[in-house]
Amino acid sequence: MKLSKRQKLITDKVDETKAYTLKEAVEVCKSMPKLKFNETVDISINLGVDPKKSDQNVRGSSSLPHGIGKTARVAVFADGQEATSADKAGADIVGYEDLIEKVKKDKNLEADIVIATPDCMKSLGQLGRILGPKNLMPNPKEGTVTKNVKDAVANAKKGQIRYKTDKAGIIHAPIGKMNFEAEKLVENAYALIDDLIKAKPAGAKGKYMKNITISSTMGPGFKVDLSTVEKRG
Repeated sequence: MKLSKRQKLITDKVDETKAYTLKEAVEVCKSMPKLKFNETVDISINLGVDPKKSDQNVRGSSSLPHGIGKTARVAVFADGQEATSADKAGADIVGYEDLIEKVKKDKNLEADIVIATPDCMKSLGQLGRILGPKNLMPNPKEGTVTKNVKDAVANAKKGQIRYKTDKAGIIHAPIGKMNFEAEKLVENAYALIDDLIKAKPAGAKGKYMKNITISSTMGPGFKVDLSTVEKRG
């Protein structure tokens, strides 16, 4: 198969046998040939958990200090004072029964993050088939079911991401854009790693973090030397 000019440049630069410090992995990722759009920089973390066991499903949210280069569109299901607070905090969509009916009618909700007060959750079950497949259903573990909607909206707007292990026990998450400074991407990555360490299930045995890879939307992956992460390399 004939390689494109970009693919050849990448092949010449990538050493698949090398494990980098986190900072080196970010820097070499950023050094790859640029595309016409600003790619997202992603991190994949293979955790030593058994996702088939409910008590080892790792999920939650992480507030990245430098955001991800995109302002989230936030929808809030709340009533009364909480709805007012959500609106003042900058939520893009706020409602309760009226919003539920609209989502049912449209069979869609244009939002990146959905937050709800505990009182509203009992009615949100009817939107499960719409919100569930898009991973938008509010969850207490992710901080999206709360009475403190003001802070939840503020965190979402500042760059909070949600994470959840896939069927192979891997966390995939964005940590910023290719035009971010390398140091900011590294700090975002460490913020997520620290939160994942705190979220380690009690039932997880053996090595918890088994593999970390840094990549861009259309670029190759770069393996991170785990020992350097432990030492903050």
